[in-house]
Amino acid sequence: MTTGTILLADDDRSIRMVLSQALTRIGCRVRATGSTSTLWRWVEGGEGDLIVTDVIMPDGDALDLLPAIRRKRPDLPVIVMSAQNTVMTAIRAAEAGAYEYLPKPFDLKEVLSNVKKALDGRAPEGRAEPAAPRTRDESLPIIGRSPAMQDVYRIMARLMNTDLSVMITGESGTGKELVARALHDFGRRKTRPFVAVNMAAIPRELIESELFGHERGSFTGATGRGVGKFEQAQGGTLFLDEIGDMPHDAQTRLLRVLQEGEYTTVGGRKPIRSDVRIVAATHQDLRGLIHEGRFREDLFYRLNVVPLRLPPLRQRVEDIPDLARAFLRRAEEEGLPRKGISQKALDVLSRQGWPGNVRELENLIKRLAALSADDLIDAEMVEDELAARPSSAEEPQPMMGESLGAAVEYHLGRYFALHGDAPPPPGLYDRVLKEVELPLIALTLMATRGNQLRAADVLGINRNTLRKKIRELDIPITRGKKLM
Repeated sequence: MTTGTILLADDDRSIRMVLSQALTRIGCRVRATGSTSTLWRWVEGGEGDLIVTDVIMPDGDALDLLPAIRRKRPDLPVIVMSAQNTVMTAIRAAEAGAYEYLPKPFDLKEVLSNVKKALDGRAPEGRAEPAAPRTRDESLPIIGRSPAMQDVYRIMARLMNTDLSVMITGESGTGKELVARALHDFGRRKTRPFVAVNMAAIPRELIESELFGHERGSFTGATGRGVGKFEQAQGGTLFLDEIGDMPHDAQTRLLRVLQEGEYTTVGGRKPIRSDVRIVAATHQDLRGLIHEGRFREDLFYRLNVVPLRLPPLRQRVEDIPDLARAFLRRAEEEGLPRKGISQKALDVLSRQGWPGNVRELENLIKRLAALSADDLIDAEMVEDELAARPSSAEEPQPMMGESLGAAVEYHLGRYFALHGDAPPPPGLYDRVLKEVELPLIALTLMATRGNQLRAADVLGINRNTLRKKIRELDIPITRGKKLM
């Protein structure tokens, strides 16, 4: 049994009742209120061992109250919950010193698990000291309220004010550089440079010079001293995109920087101290490259201190309407005419596979904004533009083993990043199986234009089994462009 007094604040009576009953069942005493003023009165009176509070309350914002709570009672942990599920909410909660941030609708088991840990005095994995308060920025660097993005936000919020190396993985177009910039722009290095370099875009023979700089005469054409990316990023963040394309020699030099905190320029002899946070990213299977001898295993573990996997757009389709509207606003800011988009058009967008992910969606929306003569983009315009795009079958697809490995690494990596070394809950097999089954069945139905008999034949399963899977996985029937 867990013991302690919980101060519960939420303006929703039903939520207060559900949480009060659940917390009481595990042995806690609960005092519940629907206002921040009452909550503050209890805090001032020395009551409670833990606060569980909603953010937006009728008489104020609970996050604005957190600094006062920390000053008055620095040892009183606060778990905040919010339906305003944006990256800024997670960042504000971390900066204000919240013990944990949980998006609504919440998982009751997760709430109870965090309550137990907080009362036991265990800090969440990766918790950093809160940063100094700053002006609230309502411009969102990353858009999405889906459960998949909530996991990303919570991990990001914990990493903002640390110098831990981060490995961002995900398919092309999922926004890896955007996340890397957010980690920098909202972290303690935000006043120093953010420098991005794409390993795949630099000739292999020039990568070492590009990263570490060079001395005059160190190679043909080196007529003067060259400043490398490490020197440019001193005190800030260096984002190494497509790290899997880094040559082996450069990997060895990078490993030395991470191990010893210093490097030498090409042709130089004097060691240079490095104060740079490394954020790396890749769409490749680095473990596969290690097995092939193309990537150093010791470097992988130095870079992969905290893995952060970005979900593909097909796993966060509920974010598509918000993304589409945001891209229309962005297009207007770039000088294109103001456009609206109909709900039916958004429905069409939400039924697509999006092999190019968020980048593909953004390009399509901007193209529609530029080419459409009407003020409102309707479903027919979207369908015509989608029909004109290249078939996704022409684009290179990851091997099944790589995709399955990414799914397993995602679920395990996400759990350990959030919960430390505790064993993950049962059900990994079913979660990974769903990760494979859902896109497989959805894309097959799309390819057969919703013909379930044909799709069952292609998949090699019974039609009744297919119908059952469609219901279980809640797969929409898409009657789009025929691919088979």
